[in-house]
Amino acid sequence: MPPIYDPEAVRPMWEELANVGIKPLHTPGEVDAVLGEGATGSTLLVINSVCGCAAGGCRPGVMLALQNDVIPDNLVTVFAGVDTEATQRAREYMTGIPASSPNIVLFKDGKPTHALQRSHIERMTAVDIANALREIFNKECTAQGPSIPKDQYDKVNPVQQCGSSIPLYQGN
Repeated sequence: MPPIYDPEAVRPMWEELANVGIKPLHTPGEVDAVLGEGATGSTLLVINSVCGCAAGGCRPGVMLALQNDVIPDNLVTVFAGVDTEATQRAREYMTGIPASSPNIVLFKDGKPTHALQRSHIERMTAVDIANALREIFNKECTAQGPSIPKDQYDKVNPVQQCGSSIPLYQGN
């Protein structure tokens, strides 16, 4: 299935997450490898989006939360509207959690345990999101943080762009 948004236009929106250690998943197989049968440990999944609440709250909040002393074992993201099939597969693992973009979900051993959905995210600041995630990480996770050193994090500049300025995909 072709993407809705031009993948090159959204590149900065997933690269900023990659810059803090979050691995982009582009195919259903990549999602299965992380969340499928035999998944162990804690996994943070960010369903990224072009919307303003992703730019203003979700991505900056997740990046800030990953400066915590304790973080999930695995950090992954799919991009709704771009990695369409990977996003759909990720949602199949989110039993009981309505689909939304953006969405931040913590999995333990392949099962979702906590979620911040768009309805939460759009009412929260980046700091609120980071604080909520830190609380979850401190209770549920054991990997040593931060995901990247503070001096490296300080150089990450969040992308403040929303979907109204993102061109639709026009094909190859």
